[in-house]
Amino acid sequence: MSLSPEQIQEIEDQRAQTGTTRRAISEGMEKHLYTAHEVLDHGFVRVIDYMGDDAAICQAARVSYGKGTKSVQNDEGLIRYLMRHWHSTPFEMCEIKLHVKLPVFVARQWIRHRTANVNEYSARYSILDREFYIPAPEHVAAQSVVNNQGRGAALQGEEAARVLEILKADSNRAYDHYQEMISDEGQDGLARELARMNLPANIYTQWYWKVDLHNLFHFLRLRADHHAQYEIRVYADAICNVVADWVPAAYGAFEDYRLGGANLSGRAMECIRRMLKGEDVTQKNSGMSKGEWREFEAELKG
Repeated sequence: MSLSPEQIQEIEDQRAQTGTTRRAISEGMEKHLYTAHEVLDHGFVRVIDYMGDDAAICQAARVSYGKGTKSVQNDEGLIRYLMRHWHSTPFEMCEIKLHVKLPVFVARQWIRHRTANVNEYSARYSILDREFYIPAPEHVAAQSVVNNQGRGAALQGEEAARVLEILKADSNRAYDHYQEMISDEGQDGLARELARMNLPANIYTQWYWKVDLHNLFHFLRLRADHHAQYEIRVYADAICNVVADWVPAAYGAFEDYRLGGANLSGRAMECIRRMLKGEDVTQKNSGMSKGEWREFEAELKG
């Protein structure tokens, strides 16, 4: 991971500051504040600020009480009830602001979650660093033959080495030309907002990303799933570790009902009922397509 000296000093200065407050704090989240958690080869996730905790969720759900908690057991039960029945508003009472450094192609996938506030590093005003995501050899894989947007087996030996060399060479060549175009030594130099279009999608960008817990859980449910692309999944995994410390009861319910649970169609539920009655249910008599049946079997096998 590459943190600039200025960023390292900023983190040290921020973590050295303490103060008193009347607002609720999460002790688990306090240890994460400002710390950069490494992701991929040059990326990171760090918490800049947050609002709320498990008690804030309960307080919103029990708004007539004026105070959220009666006992830990009762609060955990309430949070699990809210998660189980897909309530959203109480979870929106918690928010988190993250500083994320990530490859551009991951950012373009991430930004499709349009329920957050985002401010990204601008290559119109600033010059991007020579930092590219180059996958580890075990993540250089062939196209999947069963999933048009997924990977198959990892490339081996000379083939993997050939691909990695192309990635490294093309990335550096594009950045060399970027520098040549914006240089004002002996020339006017191309505008940064135009020169950036020559940069590859694996170059790193940064942004601040602020989101409420309800929409963060939706992001994590999709991106921490094993079907998600590896390069965004590792960011989701890092965020999961932070959220588990921030709101342990809410994250425990999320992990149980969303990450570890399954959404089954009415047709799938009917097949399960038939199986429990002892019927021999197959794809042909299930009423499901081959794709649906394959996914159904995968859920049952775990």
